[in-house]
Amino acid sequence: MAEAADFQGMSPSPARRWLKRTGALLAGAPLLAGLLQLPVAPSAYAAEKASPADASGSRTVDVSLDSLSPSVPTDGDTVTVSGTVTNHGKQTITGAHVGLRVNAPLSDRTAITDAAERRGYQPGVDGAEIGGKYVEKFPQLAAGVSQHFDISVPVKELDLGSDGVYQLGVSLSGQTAAQPWDQVLGIQRTFLPWQPDGADPKTKTTYLWPLISTVHQTAETGSNEQQTPVFRNDDLAKEISPGGRLDQLLSLGKELDVTWVIDPDLLASVDAMAGSYSIQNGNGSKTAGKNQAVAKQWLAELEKTVEDKEIVALPFADPDLASLAHNGKNVTGSLSHLKDATDVAASTVETVLHVKPSTDFAWPADGAVDPSIVKVATSAGADKVIARSDSLKETGGLSYTPSAARPVGGGTTAVVADAPLSTAFQGDMTKADTSTLAVQRFLAQSLMISLQDPDKQRSIVVAPQRMPSASQAQTMAQALTALQEGNWAQPQDLSAAAKAKPDPGATTRIPSASAYPSSLRKQELPQSAFEKIEAIQSKLDNFKVILTAPPRVVTPFGRAIDRGISASWRGRASEAETFREEVESYLDVLTEQVKLIEKSDANLSGRSATIPVTVQNNLLQGVEHLVLRLKSSNPTRLKIGDGPYDEKPIAVAGGHSQSVKFTTSANANGPVTVVAQLFTEDGQPYGPEVAFDVKVTEVTPTVMLVIAGGVLLLVLAGFRMYTQRKRAAARRTAEEQEAGPGDEGLNEEPEGTVDTEDTEGSTDGPRDESGTEPEADDPEHPSDPTPDTAPESADPSGTGERVDR
Repeated sequence: MAEAADFQGMSPSPARRWLKRTGALLAGAPLLAGLLQLPVAPSAYAAEKASPADASGSRTVDVSLDSLSPSVPTDGDTVTVSGTVTNHGKQTITGAHVGLRVNAPLSDRTAITDAAERRGYQPGVDGAEIGGKYVEKFPQLAAGVSQHFDISVPVKELDLGSDGVYQLGVSLSGQTAAQPWDQVLGIQRTFLPWQPDGADPKTKTTYLWPLISTVHQTAETGSNEQQTPVFRNDDLAKEISPGGRLDQLLSLGKELDVTWVIDPDLLASVDAMAGSYSIQNGNGSKTAGKNQAVAKQWLAELEKTVEDKEIVALPFADPDLASLAHNGKNVTGSLSHLKDATDVAASTVETVLHVKPSTDFAWPADGAVDPSIVKVATSAGADKVIARSDSLKETGGLSYTPSAARPVGGGTTAVVADAPLSTAFQGDMTKADTSTLAVQRFLAQSLMISLQDPDKQRSIVVAPQRMPSASQAQTMAQALTALQEGNWAQPQDLSAAAKAKPDPGATTRIPSASAYPSSLRKQELPQSAFEKIEAIQSKLDNFKVILTAPPRVVTPFGRAIDRGISASWRGRASEAETFREEVESYLDVLTEQVKLIEKSDANLSGRSATIPVTVQNNLLQGVEHLVLRLKSSNPTRLKIGDGPYDEKPIAVAGGHSQSVKFTTSANANGPVTVVAQLFTEDGQPYGPEVAFDVKVTEVTPTVMLVIAGGVLLLVLAGFRMYTQRKRAAARRTAEEQEAGPGDEGLNEEPEGTVDTEDTEGSTDGPRDESGTEPEADDPEHPSDPTPDTAPESADPSGTGERVDR
């Protein structure tokens, strides 16, 4: 019956069709039992290929391969395969059993790929079943039911011959009521790497172990002297907590011989979390973080793990090199951020981990390169670019996989990671069967590279996805452990791989921009993102020059700008835009803490006055290098200082205000708009201007002359009255002396007379009866002038009058 299963797919004969109709009645007949062993037409397989979604034929049963041990067998080992079979058909399968099939060694790496992607059973390709006791039987497998299997086979029974990669098939055979003959109803393929005696020389293999995360920290810091960092959420704590993604990468990686590739932003963020930190809430409030102990533990473990390992530090926050090259380089200043991120990378790693990293490597997304990406990647000082072989494709027809190092001109080395090995652990690795298949396929590809040219030692680099999940990391570690226990590969650092002698036949030509994958281009940051970043940088440059302690602002915002162009934003355009908007908004909040106080309209009376303007600083630190300018919109009417405007330097301590007085002079009446504006010392406006109206009521020179003349006349009139009274008093004294002692009565005033001295408007002589004044006596001096103005009252002015002096 096993032989009949090897020849499925032939068109059924008339007898076979008749048997299908009557099989239920004659199923036990010995004759029919013999007929059922006739070859089966091969068209059945073709039908399955045409309709892969149908659960029929050799796709009726799903064979899940949950474990294979050991992954790399040697002489004397027993291979154990376990898994699950699930009947996806509509009929119960009877007489079922699970067996193993081993075929001849595969010829090359392409054959491995083809076998892994093949679906359904192929007679002659999948090999003969190893029968006997090395099967697991199921009397029946009902529709929709799953059964676990476990098969152990000594290596000697697998009939493995020469070194190579063997395809191992795990199949379920049985029969259904509709097809009552033994046939393969489900199969799963995997691989057995076989090289028991070891290779000489061994293939040097570099595996990059990435510690990279998404952006977690904001530009905001608490309003205190300690500058408490603020995180977007608490996801980073989950990643570094026991069982989290980054915790798994650390605990698994410390047992492996790998090159650690670290984003310094991750270290800076965890280090910030080790102290006091806050977490943003959805409603705009903040809560205190509580995972300091977790952060300290993770950093301590990482520091101990990488003490003697090679560390490659990416530029801070892992900038998106392809986005910079394609959309950012035309925005002035964008490339400077890559240089800043590179400069701060080494110092961050040394500060946190106390080891010196390499900053010579640039790693574009997925290792995809074109000339502009290579140019941008090396513009900040890196002279090695980690590319991938599906981007830098071989064109020389080599029969083997060349070493990773390739000189690509200009002193730059492209370190080309192997694409099949680098992509082996992408996808969902949470399922045991997916993980097991990925491990065996990785090992098969690795061994095949070694077998391509056994006498030629090569240096191979594996660059997996940037942020492996916890399950992906576990699968990677399982594969690497098996590889390091194998006989054909030996570990090597990335720096050594980059220095290896290049293969003369390997391609060194960087592909053109048109060859860059469109799927990756769609994920890039747009030009508008870089324009926003430059707008933020411009505001920061304008702000930092006035601060007495610039690093308190420049450092968090500089790092936030780096995070704004991180490669981790790929595929998350809206989140990236929100992050950049939040950075700019918070910078605006800080700059607005230094401002002019609004002024109400003012009245100006007189020729000159002072106008006070107040500058308020609500920052924790002082500000300086500011200039306050007060400008008149109509200098003909109102001057500020000696011209249309005046400027005064400003320095205000943190949390204080300062009022500055400007001298003004008025030349005409009327309203004048005055504008106050802060400037930096280099002439850049700082903050919004403050405008207010000044109403000038200044008195003109002509009016002042009239008032001065009137005052002079009052003074002269008063002086004349004084002299007249003095003369009258002297004359009375003389008359009394001439009258003598007997004439006292002459000096007495008769009844009914008016005291001329005390009467308002009287003269020195007596009035006559008509009331007219007789001629006055001659002046005491002939030269005294006669008054030419009417006498003015010397009484005080009324309360309704105003005299401007």
